[in-house]
Amino acid sequence: MGEEAGDLPPLLGVPVPIKDLNFVKDVPIHFGSATYEGFVAPVDDSVVERLRDAGTIMLGKTSTPEFGLPCYTETYVSEPARTPWDLSRSAGGSSGGAAAAVAAGLAPAAQGSDGAGSIRIPASLCGLYGIKPTRGRISYAPIVPDLAGLSTNGPITRNVADAAALLDVMAHNNPGDLYWAPPPALGSFSAYVGREPGRLRIARYATPAVPGAQVDPDVLAAYESASAVLESLGHDVEEIAPPFGEDMVPEFEKLWFSFACMHPVSKEMEPKLRPLTAWLRERGQAVPAPAFLQAQSALQLATRFASLVTDQYDAVLTPTVTRLPVPVGWFEDVDSPEETFERMKGFAPFAAMYNVSGQPAVNLPLYWTPDGLPVGVMLGGRFGDEGTLISLSAQVEASVGGFWGDRRPPVW
Repeated sequence: MGEEAGDLPPLLGVPVPIKDLNFVKDVPIHFGSATYEGFVAPVDDSVVERLRDAGTIMLGKTSTPEFGLPCYTETYVSEPARTPWDLSRSAGGSSGGAAAAVAAGLAPAAQGSDGAGSIRIPASLCGLYGIKPTRGRISYAPIVPDLAGLSTNGPITRNVADAAALLDVMAHNNPGDLYWAPPPALGSFSAYVGREPGRLRIARYATPAVPGAQVDPDVLAAYESASAVLESLGHDVEEIAPPFGEDMVPEFEKLWFSFACMHPVSKEMEPKLRPLTAWLRERGQAVPAPAFLQAQSALQLATRFASLVTDQYDAVLTPTVTRLPVPVGWFEDVDSPEETFERMKGFAPFAAMYNVSGQPAVNLPLYWTPDGLPVGVMLGGRFGDEGTLISLSAQVEASVGGFWGDRRPPVW
């Protein structure tokens, strides 16, 4: 007699690749860096254990930029991650390999992680649905620290139901975690997929906090199209001023520079770092501890004030990125790493707000240009309320006939 269906793992046999920032015991891990050549993971990340216990099959590791720092995936240890919709263009980062694999049909879903948009950015560039969960939703145990709580694991999929099912499996906590998120009110995230969200109040804005950042016309067209879809479903869509100001950008940079130093690299291996990574680490080493703490304090204060505005709404709509997928090499086609960093800031000025606040956010793959390039839009929600975002996302997906999951790039 075989096992009863109810005794089988929930995702039995589903292929789910693991990002190269996550530990899989006895499997090499590079963190996207040539400085870690030959390093083999001594343990599993607890999220990897959860996925294995759920019955998923790890087909392999997906590429990530060095230490997950850039918003594009170009390294010294792998080929660039390219969007399957145009192989001359970037898949984004830092979950670029994960998104490219799902969009190309190599896997139905992938595990990603997101510290400043690293799930939502590649989901936008690859035409996929991605969830950055609430801070504290998914443990980083046993090795990776959560510290400021900017980064979290999350799912990248072709449709909402698959993302909710993967999030149900990935969500967990461990002793010693600094952050915990409240459990879903309905008992699971999948329960929200078929649940009507009701009439929601949705805010929107498309003004970047990064000075000088410009939103492309195609991206604005996607944003307006998404607003029209939401209004057609009976939701109230209201314009608001950006809840985070440009004065918060330098404070976030101090944290990002500092976290670039988290991975130990010996002096003799430093020449193997990419120029951008070396530049970020140099600046991180120059941030004194009091300045780091002051920056984190400033960001928390800004979050408290921003939440007074955003918590009046059930969701907030923005672009995910400011441009169409850019050519591979575009970020580094400049004279210095500092200019690369400026291009990164201008490309993805919206996503990091939700890493600072810890709120959940998703990328909706609602729009393609006439040339066939995907353009995502982002919905952010209240802290701990992935359920409303999932319910709303599923409603939007159904309203457009599930067309985003039915689309296939030429390389499929």
